[in-house]
Amino acid sequence: MGIFKPAGVQMLVHYFKVLADENRLRIIGLLGNREYSVGELAAELKITEPTVSHHLSKLRSIGLVNLRASGTMRLYRLQMDNLRRFQESLQHLEKLDFQSNEGSNDMSWIDELNISDADRKVLKDYTYNKRLKQIPTKQKKLAVILRWLASQFEPDTMYTESEVNTIIRQFHDDYAGLRRDLVDYGFLNRESNGSTYWLTSMRA
Repeated sequence: MGIFKPAGVQMLVHYFKVLADENRLRIIGLLGNREYSVGELAAELKITEPTVSHHLSKLRSIGLVNLRASGTMRLYRLQMDNLRRFQESLQHLEKLDFQSNEGSNDMSWIDELNISDADRKVLKDYTYNKRLKQIPTKQKKLAVILRWLASQFEPDTMYTESEVNTIIRQFHDDYAGLRRDLVDYGFLNRESNGSTYWLTSMRA
């Protein structure tokens, strides 16, 4: 096991903002025991399914919740590794350098991209030093992030699932969710058994 590195100030700020909601904390408590569908969570919390989906998307944006498909069902579960990292960060608050604010946010790499001004703004809003602060919940903004992530893959190259995870994890800890989004949004193709991934021809 490597040396623990606490989360930075900006990352913790995003966590606190997302967690500042009673229902989201209750969802974390429920998912700590087992997987739940949206309908099951709605019944437990006595709120509507769209409201539950909104809370889940927020929790997923900071990497605390993941989902898997089981037949026609979509089951949500807690990302225990990410939760433990957050808990450890809270135990190391005294080691954070709040004065330096983690240094300057280098956005020069964004300015060098051949993208629209609107897409450039999304990247500036959602990244800090070329790493995702959070995953957008709106589809249009998520598509911009996914297009950027897809650009990290080489055309005409086959990747194993582990290799895809390694590339994505450079930018956000929820590599499984983002990997699934890259496929769902048509940026990556994969074999039916999930063993091999590659850029779609329209993205290559």
